Amino acid sequence: MNVIPLSATDLAIAASLVAFDALLSVALRLQLHRQVLWASARMVVQLIAVGYLLRVVFAMHHPAATLAIVVAMAAIAAREIAARPERKFKHGAGLAISAGGVAIATVVTVVLALATAIRPHPWYDARYAISLSGIILGSVLNAGSLALDSLLSGVEREKSAIEAQLGLGVSFASATAPMLRTAIRRGLLPVINQMSAAGVITLPGIMTGQILAGLDPVEAVKYQILLMFLLAGASGLSALIIAYGAMRRLTDPRQRLRLDRLR
Repeated sequence: MNVIPLSATDLAIAASLVAFDALLSVALRLQLHRQVLWASARMVVQLIAVGYLLRVVFAMHHPAATLAIVVAMAAIAAREIAARPERKFKHGAGLAISAGGVAIATVVTVVLALATAIRPHPWYDARYAISLSGIILGSVLNAGSLALDSLLSGVEREKSAIEAQLGLGVSFASATAPMLRTAIRRGLLPVINQMSAAGVITLPGIMTGQILAGLDPVEAVKYQILLMFLLAGASGLSALIIAYGAMRRLTDPRQRLRLDRLR
């Protein structure tokens, strides 16, 4: 592929747009200039560090190195999901639920793609496994965190209604089913919107990057379609597992609502 290299000057010119955002914040007293500058500086440092790390891992070509990178990324995603809701589980239960959802959703979708559609040789090739995992983990994190936040806030908001139904003999699953459906639905909405807009309103980032790197547009479209299907599946699995896991944690064998397990 014909890749056009970027110089430090090219990146500095693009960074002027971030400086514009900071100046706009100062001029309009938005109080966001520090956050904009810090976020952009952090992004640059993180991406450069990841770029050099991946260069080393790709050169090693060893499954243990690939697995270590994927596990580290998944652990960070699980931590972010557990930390984002306003109400959190006590004693690390939220992290365990998030880790389970992240692990299952990521493994299922990445292995499916590597074993059926992409089929690199060897199958654990870091260039493919790590790249796919990184894309999928972003969608998993988004869907899981939205589902968990929606579920916990919904159960707390409907506490009286849930307990009234439980008092009348309704099962915990039936009393909380509307909150569960809402949480999973909220987790799926971002990827649905993303698929609806792809090709009509936006050109997705992966497809754009491949076209800029010289890949035939039709081949780039095929890869983007595959990725969108993978993201949809990963989002659904993540939202489903995390929402169900959280709901199970909010009850006990006596079918009681256990909000005392939140802090």
